[in-house]
Amino acid sequence: MTDTIVVSPRAARTYQRLLRFGRQLAGFIALFVIWEVGVRVFHVKEYVLPPPSQVFEAAWEHWSSMAQGAWTTTLEIVAGYVLAIVISVPLAVSIAFSRLVEQTVYPVMVFLQIVPKIAVAPLFIIWFGFGFTPKLLLVFLLSFFPIVISSIAGFRSIDPEIMDFVHTTGAGGWKAFLKVRLPHALPDIFTGLKVGAALSATAAVVAEFVASDRGLGYQLLQYNGDLNTQMVFAIIILLSAIGVIVYFVVELLQRIVIPWHVSTTQGTGGIELT
Repeated sequence: MTDTIVVSPRAARTYQRLLRFGRQLAGFIALFVIWEVGVRVFHVKEYVLPPPSQVFEAAWEHWSSMAQGAWTTTLEIVAGYVLAIVISVPLAVSIAFSRLVEQTVYPVMVFLQIVPKIAVAPLFIIWFGFGFTPKLLLVFLLSFFPIVISSIAGFRSIDPEIMDFVHTTGAGGWKAFLKVRLPHALPDIFTGLKVGAALSATAAVVAEFVASDRGLGYQLLQYNGDLNTQMVFAIIILLSAIGVIVYFVVELLQRIVIPWHVSTTQGTGGIELT
């Protein structure tokens, strides 16, 4: 006869998170090990593909300048991304609930999204100079569209019969919006936020490529021109880390704001060990 040990849902969630983190960490470690071994076994030239050990050594030697560049780029990413959120979600509400706004604003918004952002970046420099503003605007433009599209889909996806029932309870427009429509749309909004977070780092680097005298994008161009492949990979890894951090901050907020959603609760129920 076997004994049954019932694990609480909280302990189960902690276990699942630790297990997931361990698997993710193991995946990254395996990637770097394969990279290191492959470069040394096949005798790949260092200027073509340096091993991770040399990349991390170079990053350690230039950590001060990398930290300064990371601070500049992170500010551009966060400021443009937050601006995109502040503008896109209210705009999505207007488009979702106003036929006039949809017919006038939405086509213009789609047109602006189709315009290649790299082609617009030089214009931003002419209009706003070489400072912080053009980088902010480019991050905003790349992050804006996926957020607003996902938000519109979320606000429109609720069943009309549910809203009819809500109105029969006496709930007014704002109360129905805050209690029903907004919570229903939050999963889609967070989907757009994650896509926007992934694009924000790319946008900041592209902006710094066009014209900048600081930031990780600027350093990347400098090291690439010097054929310093070790530092090129170090900058790329650091940029990826910043993008991952922004992404997981959004995911953490999702877990806090909508802990009831299936994307948050799936797989975190109680576990029985026999």
